[in-house]
Amino acid sequence: MPGYVRLLQANNAIQSIGDDTYWLCVTRTVQESKLFPVPSYMLLSYLCAFYRYPELLRKVEARVSAEELGDRSRAMGGKIGNLVGWSFPTFYLLGREMLINFGMLGAEDAAEDVAYVMDFWRRFKLAQQREDGHINAREFGQRVQLLPERRVQRFHAELHSCTAGDRLNTAAQTFLATISQYGFLVSCESRCALNNSGPYRLGEDREMIIRDFTDLAEGDYPWLDGVAGDIPFSNLTVTMEATGCHFYLMDDWGSFESRPEFTADKLTGVGLYTSDALSDGYIPVGMGSAEELADTFEDLTDRIRKATVALWKRMAGWSRDEMMDAGALVYFSMAKEFAHLAGVYEHDDWMTIDPRANRFRSLFNDEFGRDFLGEMVGLISLPSQQLNPYVMMQHNNKAARYITQVPYSVLDRAGDAPTLGPIPKGTSLFPDKQDVYTTTAGRLTLAEFNARAAAFRPAQMADGLRFVCDTTAKFRPGDAAVEQLYRLEQAGSPLEGKGVGLTPADIEAIRSTRA
Repeated sequence: MPGYVRLLQANNAIQSIGDDTYWLCVTRTVQESKLFPVPSYMLLSYLCAFYRYPELLRKVEARVSAEELGDRSRAMGGKIGNLVGWSFPTFYLLGREMLINFGMLGAEDAAEDVAYVMDFWRRFKLAQQREDGHINAREFGQRVQLLPERRVQRFHAELHSCTAGDRLNTAAQTFLATISQYGFLVSCESRCALNNSGPYRLGEDREMIIRDFTDLAEGDYPWLDGVAGDIPFSNLTVTMEATGCHFYLMDDWGSFESRPEFTADKLTGVGLYTSDALSDGYIPVGMGSAEELADTFEDLTDRIRKATVALWKRMAGWSRDEMMDAGALVYFSMAKEFAHLAGVYEHDDWMTIDPRANRFRSLFNDEFGRDFLGEMVGLISLPSQQLNPYVMMQHNNKAARYITQVPYSVLDRAGDAPTLGPIPKGTSLFPDKQDVYTTTAGRLTLAEFNARAAAFRPAQMADGLRFVCDTTAKFRPGDAAVEQLYRLEQAGSPLEGKGVGLTPADIEAIRSTRA
């Protein structure tokens, strides 16, 4: 059994995730598409998450702990940011909620699995956001400032200035619009390929946000084989300086709001990077000069446009079941970067539909998918979600709870709490995956990718450096480890050799000398 303290923590996590998700669902989005059966594939993905996440996360932790994954996530822009931090426990819990309402699961069942997934989430998120000291954006008043000072300084110093109408600004805006459309198509009309974090204060009226694009090239998704071979990067991170507007909201879905609106004329600086499980931090892309960066944006825009056309042609021939599979796999595999970082990624683990989830496919027609999802995440009207009439939920006066907690009476059971056990072989409607994975180390086979990832450890994660944080730097700026960490971050940048103690004014002075 999980134990009383662990179960208390698990139920606290369930409540926090439920409160956050209700607010996100009713204020931020419409979960429908004219092309893909989005509500239906979301429901299928939740069941896959419930049936598979406990064992897949245990497989990851046999190599790398959740807290180390959180530390690694601050040094890369792959699919491991705040959106993933929200999605993987939520999808798992919503799959459980579905089965409770289908009468196939009791609230007390799989208690050990539930406690483990919530514990994994808590450890990952606490480590990921250790610099801002929060567990999610909700706890921080809808902000995500997870990067340490040294990395923000580097991004700040490397920004190339631009103004509305100039070549770099135009190239950046066109690129952002094109890659956003491509990312939505790659992820089956969902936001899973795009994430934002921040903001970071650069000056009196200037802030920086970080935008990540993921799964762009040939890699995990089988539908990109032969479509995205000309795209050289699986992950791209764009740093953006905004002048004259304040980002007052940055939520766990990576959505943001600003006053006034963040329009083209507000973009006054931009940078571009790539990173993944094999990169020692963020690698600049086309950042030698403003002209080179504009060239890079224009070249990538052309490549992405061609891939978008090819992907549209491929998807136009898909059946509804193929669309269901692809969408469900995009959602379910949001946590796949954990396996890549640990060097234990297997295609069949993450890119096949679990047969236990597949049993429900015929139930998920368009009408049921729309209505059941709406009942569960919007109306909060399912039987499992109703509480006694004296209580009121957060953000709503209903006597309801978004996600069912594990009853404490489970602790009176004798013996160990049962888990779901081994994962059965999944199914896929797609052709066999080509053994090609686009990485920062080149195009690799999966075996090569896993071997390199398992052996790799970033320099800033070395013994004596991993636990040096902004608080350490504040009170012990002369410490050798602090100085070493800053110099590692600054290597190859305009800040090289500057060390600790730079102010934003110092960064601006250095930035002003760049061509």
